[in-house]
Amino acid sequence: MSQYLEQLAIGDTIEVSGPKGKLTYVRKGEIHIKHRIRDVVPEVRKCAKIGMIAGGTGITPMLQVIRRALQDPEDKTEFSLLFANQTEADILCRDEIEAMVAEHSNVKVWYTVDRADEGWKYSTGFVSAAMIKKHLPAAAPDTQIFMCGPPPMLKFAVLPALEELGFKPDQHFSF
Repeated sequence: MSQYLEQLAIGDTIEVSGPKGKLTYVRKGEIHIKHRIRDVVPEVRKCAKIGMIAGGTGITPMLQVIRRALQDPEDKTEFSLLFANQTEADILCRDEIEAMVAEHSNVKVWYTVDRADEGWKYSTGFVSAAMIKKHLPAAAPDTQIFMCGPPPMLKFAVLPALEELGFKPDQHFSF
């Protein structure tokens, strides 16, 4: 998204859509989802583990959820983040993410990039079922997967992989 915005000139217009729904992390693995903005009563889901798949600027809602959980020292919800970018230099908020991982045993991160520099110790390539299986929690009643990223990434890579791994529609949410 950011590479497109950088190419805009002053006065250019863009079309945006949304918001399409709302997820609120309440506390200790309890999430409330309003699938449509006008919904009055949210769907309530409870989980012990949250896997997160972010692409580029899709990291934003993931960080909001993790920050909210880390405000409560009694919240032991486990967070596993799979963060996809084009290059290592494109990884947004990396210092903050690394600090969260270093300071909180319930937060883990794994990166994947399209183009890796020599010495890159994480994955390369698109998010795959194998990558999700290795770095995120398995499908289970106490597990939720949150996703945010480019629509083609979600539609053609992430959603088919989640289905292959046994995740049901009520076990994942796309921002």
